[in-house]
Order: sequence, then structure tokens, then C-alpha cells
Amino acid sequence: MVRITDNEFLEYVKYINKNYGIDLSKKKILIEGRLSNLIEKKGMNSFYQYLRSVKNNDVEETMFVNKLTTNYTYFYREEKHFQYLTETILPYEEKNNKAKILNIWSAGCSSGEEPYTIAMILDDYFKFRINQWKIRIYATDISENVLLKAREGIYSKDSICKLPDSFIKRYFIKLDDNKYQVVPEIKNYVRFKTSNLMAPILEKNRYHVIFLRNVMIYFDIETKNKIINKLYNATRSGGYLMIGHAEIIQREQSKYLYIKPAIYKKE
Repeated sequence: MVRITDNEFLEYVKYINKNYGIDLSKKKILIEGRLSNLIEKKGMNSFYQYLRSVKNNDVEETMFVNKLTTNYTYFYREEKHFQYLTETILPYEEKNNKAKILNIWSAGCSSGEEPYTIAMILDDYFKFRINQWKIRIYATDISENVLLKAREGIYSKDSICKLPDSFIKRYFIKLDDNKYQVVPEIKNYVRFKTSNLMAPILEKNRYHVIFLRNVMIYFDIETKNKIINKLYNATRSGGYLMIGHAEIIQREQSKYLYIKPAIYKKE
């Protein structure tokens, strides 16, 4: 097993933070555990040698990011957000959104459970009226590996267990006792794309709702504030930002209005 030295670890922490905004300063064991076998298989002798190859090869860098990003999620996670979407946001949009266009962004979407949950909720809410709307759910993540799984749309029984039974019956195809696949009608609402939150966000005043949940735990305070301000500019007036319940926005550093725990609004 190739071991990571203290100097190598610091070099990795700096590189990952600078390029992806992720703080792994307390994750030495994680970095060593996830990369050591890969480095050995490539016939390399050190973490320095591997990092040099990452910097000079886009394919290698993609693999590097996929190895180090942790992706844990499930359908209907933190359900209070989805209740607020159903009980507050969608009724308002139905009454006031004359263009009948809804743009929703699931940032850091991991393997697709969040954006597919959103799609199911919208489909269930609008029912036969859904064809009157243009609904676009944009789902992004820095890991191409998890996006491949998201596009495939196949999940375990445990992953979907918190969904209402009616959703499971309507929106999944049972493949076997433990595998369920999202139906094509729900898949069609979602557009998956690789994206790094450290990059500029070109969209302005576009999104009615942005979900950025359980992603900022990997960022330091300065990076969080920069990302939140970029998201604010991408949010429509009257639009919302949903963050993880374990996450906090520094209100004095953000223009978003606090609505309730983990829910913010752009006035």
C-alpha cells in the first residue's frame, strides 16, 4: 500500500480546495484509502507522482474527482423541503406564473435521487395540467460516475423506501426484488450535466428553486459565501434556495431572506 506523507497530503488539500472548493483538511485517511490502490495499480510510487498525472490529464482528473467525492443520498430526503414545495411554492406559481415555465436546479445532485423526487412531486401536483407547463429540472454534479448512475435511473429498494407507495407504483418499473427503475416520463423532466460550483454561473435570474443540499459541508466559509452569492444571482426574484438542514448560511454575508430552517428566498 502506498502511503501519503504529510507534505503530500497538504498538497492534495490545497489542490482540491483551489479547484473544487472542497475542504479535505481533516480527511487524510479518506484520501489515502481511496487513492492508494489506484496509485499502486498504475505502477506509481508516490502520491506526488499521481497528482502530477492528474494535473496533466483531463481523463485522469475526472477519475480523481470521482474517487474523492462522497455521494450519499436517497429519495425524499429531508421531506420538509418537498412539503414546502408542494404546499407553498407550487400553489403560488400555479396562480401567478403566467408564462407557465418552471426552472429548478438540483446542484450537487449525486446519483439522481433528488431531481427525480422533484420531478415526481411536480408530476403528481399538476396531474393532467402538467402538459400546460414547461418544466425544466437541471441536475448537476462534479462526478461523472454518479451522473452515469443517475441517467440509468436504477435504484435499490432501500433507496426508495421513504417515497409514498403511490409514487413507487406510478413512477418506477420493478426489475426484481431489489431493483427499481425510474419510468421514462419522469426521466424526461431532468437534464443531467457535469458542473463544478467553483466555476462561474452564467445564468442570471433564471431559477425558481435551487436545491443545494448537503453539499456545502465540504466547503470552507469563504467558498460557501462565494457560491451562495453566485446562486443568488442565478435565482429569479421571488425564487428559493433550499440547503441541507445541517448547513448554515451567514445571513450578513448573503442577500437571501431567511424563511425557515434551510429555506431562503430572493425578494
